[in-house]
Amino acid sequence: MTTREITLETMKSEHLDGAVALSRQAGWPHRREDWELVWSISEGIIALEDDRVVATTLVTSYGEDAATINMVIVDAAMRGRGLGRKLMEAALARAGERACLLVATQEGLPLYEKLGFVATGDIAQYQGEALPVGLPDSVSWAEARDHDSLPVLDREATGHDRSALMRLLRQRAKFAVIRDNGEMQGFAAVRAFGRGLVIGPVVARNDTEAKALIDFLLAQHKGSFVRLDTDVSTNLAEWLAGRGLAHAGGGVAMRRAPVAQQESRIAHYRRYALVSQALG
Repeated sequence: MTTREITLETMKSEHLDGAVALSRQAGWPHRREDWELVWSISEGIIALEDDRVVATTLVTSYGEDAATINMVIVDAAMRGRGLGRKLMEAALARAGERACLLVATQEGLPLYEKLGFVATGDIAQYQGEALPVGLPDSVSWAEARDHDSLPVLDREATGHDRSALMRLLRQRAKFAVIRDNGEMQGFAAVRAFGRGLVIGPVVARNDTEAKALIDFLLAQHKGSFVRLDTDVSTNLAEWLAGRGLAHAGGGVAMRRAPVAQQESRIAHYRRYALVSQALG
């Protein structure tokens, strides 16, 4: 078979099962529901060979300024034919003038560098059975009045308009919040994912408040299998290990953007945990 027999098409719902099979081949824990969550707010591009999904990539736009490129997988039998590059070029075309973000595996790093991406940090994945922890008094479950503040704080922390993503997470996740004088000043979400649960995003003003938010969710799910993805610069590694979450790999955060769009800002809130490596 040659690459001329492979077609690139827009991803549709009927392709989700094929995408799940591909991610399982790659050793990823994603369920169909996890794929559907990302795809529902993204543009998907797939490669088909005789109606079989042999490669995928998704482009998730955050407003008009940024997009994340994610779920980039090529069937093991199809690698070395330039298919990954074709998918990435198609994804970049869909993203247009937006700054593009992704989390790269070591295997994908050379291709992304050739396409103009530069490393901006390292992402670490932690997971395990949540150990018993105390329930922080400073944290409570979110209420309806908090919903409008979620995308505002998220944008302050990330620099991107992720309103559509935050609306979706309000349907799929449960949020915990920290308030100061009645106003929400930080939040953390937990939802079903892969083998168990994932905590993220976590947005807070400082390390103490971020840890309180995470502890609140861990206390509610003692003994559950929990995953959390964070930038290594948060220095949460030793603290997370004490909560039962061990280091289990990660990736390289990368960015591709015109000089005029290079990120330079001062934020009062910080993202301590990603929604996922796919969504940032």
